[in-house]
Amino acid sequence: QVQLVESGGGLVQPGGSLRLSCAASGFSISAYAMTWYRQAPGKERELVAHITDAAGSTNYKESVEGRFTISRDNAKNTVYLQMNSLKPEDTAVYYCNAHYYFTSYWGQGTQVTVSS
Repeated sequence: QVQLVESGGGLVQPGGSLRLSCAASGFSISAYAMTWYRQAPGKERELVAHITDAAGSTNYKESVEGRFTISRDNAKNTVYLQMNSLKPEDTAVYYCNAHYYFTSYWGQGTQVTVSS
């Protein structure tokens, strides 16, 4: 059974940090491009950070560049999103996606709330 399970979300004060994890099961992520998306209430889902399969090249939404870091551990079949200097506008449900040609898997999401 293919699954992506996100964890690590929660409530954090502005300026704080969180580390999200996305653990895959039922398939190997090594051939997959991995992406973190987020969706805030009343807004469309948006790409936050992306990492390619082999070379591990990364790209980020402009507003998180320099604050967020995406990484992958193929041996652990897990992708991470380190989020620093969090802002209230980062509040959203964060989703993990695995993509390989016409195959795409989604996790169920994890809530991140940045508030004092």
